[in-house]
Amino acid sequence: MTPSLTQALSLFFQAHPWHGVSPGEKAPELVTSYIEIVPTDAVKYEVDKASGILRLDRPQRYSNQAPCLYGFIPRTFCDTRVGARCAQRTGQTGIVGDGDPIDICVLTEKPITHGAILVDAYPIGGLRMLDKHEADDKIIAVLKGDSVYGGWKDISDVPQPLIDRLRHYFLTYKQLPGEPAALVEIAEVYDRAEAFATINESFEDYRAKYGQLTDLFSR
Repeated sequence: MTPSLTQALSLFFQAHPWHGVSPGEKAPELVTSYIEIVPTDAVKYEVDKASGILRLDRPQRYSNQAPCLYGFIPRTFCDTRVGARCAQRTGQTGIVGDGDPIDICVLTEKPITHGAILVDAYPIGGLRMLDKHEADDKIIAVLKGDSVYGGWKDISDVPQPLIDRLRHYFLTYKQLPGEPAALVEIAEVYDRAEAFATINESFEDYRAKYGQLTDLFSR
């Protein structure tokens, strides 16, 4: 059997975490996720889309810290379909995707101390977040095999105080004292089935935008 281009390149180069890593054969039920930020980070990291290298985006100027592992699902893209689903669910118009991979929050009891890693996680729900009329969904997932959170199957299993903590973080992490309130809202907290549907829409958006890359890597 002739090895795929991905297999051949992986022997010599690190894969691009957005385009070169598979989200997993069982996605969206079980997804491989790339983690950019962990709760102990005092700065915000974000993958540089051109190089795939983790870049320091900005220092966290105030006390906001990510309450969980935070990153994205490879080979996803928030564009037309994700925006349309958000508009349909919220009844708002003029919604577009934010042009990024779909974000994921991974809950775990373990103190994972650095990002730029891949983890396997089970999506159990999500936050339908709108940032200046752009769909910026946050998928909520549990780390595969986690002894505390691993048994949660749906967003209904998550204690309300933890959901409130996630909501508060995303509603305030861009807010700076003395500046106008950011136009951010969480329009919906949704369940596992809706998380699967939203992830699938982001897969379709990715294929529409970058399908030629997927075809290349599969050869």
